[in-house]
Amino acid sequence: MTKARDTANIVGGGFSGTIAGATMEPTGDTAAGDNAAIGFTAAEGLILTGQGSTGDVTIKNDADALVAHVPTGTTGVTFAGTPTFPDGSIAVADLDIDGGTDINAALVDADLMIVDDGAGGTNRKATMARLATYMGTKIGGGLEFISSTDISNAATASFTGFDSSKYDSYVFTLGNILPQTDDQLFQGLLSVDDGSNYLSASDSYVKGDDAASGAGDAAFISLAYRGIGNATNEGFSGEYSLICPHLNTTTYLTGFGLYTRADGEVEGHIGGAYALGKTKVATIVDGIQFKFASGNIVSGTITMYGRVNS
Repeated sequence: MTKARDTANIVGGGFSGTIAGATMEPTGDTAAGDNAAIGFTAAEGLILTGQGSTGDVTIKNDADALVAHVPTGTTGVTFAGTPTFPDGSIAVADLDIDGGTDINAALVDADLMIVDDGAGGTNRKATMARLATYMGTKIGGGLEFISSTDISNAATASFTGFDSSKYDSYVFTLGNILPQTDDQLFQGLLSVDDGSNYLSASDSYVKGDDAASGAGDAAFISLAYRGIGNATNEGFSGEYSLICPHLNTTTYLTGFGLYTRADGEVEGHIGGAYALGKTKVATIVDGIQFKFASGNIVSGTITMYGRVNS
């Protein structure tokens, strides 16, 4: 036998509605002056209204811990935990970053962004480093920064880490390279074992002319025709390209430079018989070293770029 549910209609005493068994069904709206009220309207449905010193409506769990509340006098909702939304439930139109704080710094590889993976509705994070790699695949032949070295009284400046999957050639810009010893030739040496050693046998290269010797077999590639002066306002600047070092052929190093000689005269060159050299035999090159014939490099900056291959 089923017991009928007790139902009572109550009007007055601050409540208008129906109490049916374990449910209470209010039929009236709440008011701004209510300290704590439950109401109902056909348009708004269930209504909770309250007035507290810190919150107007507070929701707690069965451990009496705060879940969410509406701060007093506001229209926002504060959550104690992280809200969970179904995947794909937040529309792009609902995202608003205008109120965010500017990063106030240059973007770096570790900075994050959000992408829609494959335009399939799955949002994932990605680093700016991935964006840089992607851009490199879209700018055919463009230069990509790899590294830069500020030299301070060093015997050599070496660069490795070549990547034939990304780059066809490498460009090195040299700024204000100053020798420790006056009147020294500036030289380039190449490596075939990722910089563990540099080719330096007397017939490792075929080079262009320099003031100390003619063109032909050599233990280095000349990067200037004459020795470089070491006064404060002297030194060497230029740009050199290492062309297709990943191909198992003779590898060329060529470029241009402007320098002040030991006698104070300014001299320049662009490829041709000067600032030109290659490996004597076919080999894969994966490192380069810059040095003076004698003495350290007192100061200067060398920057390495890769020419992307697609």
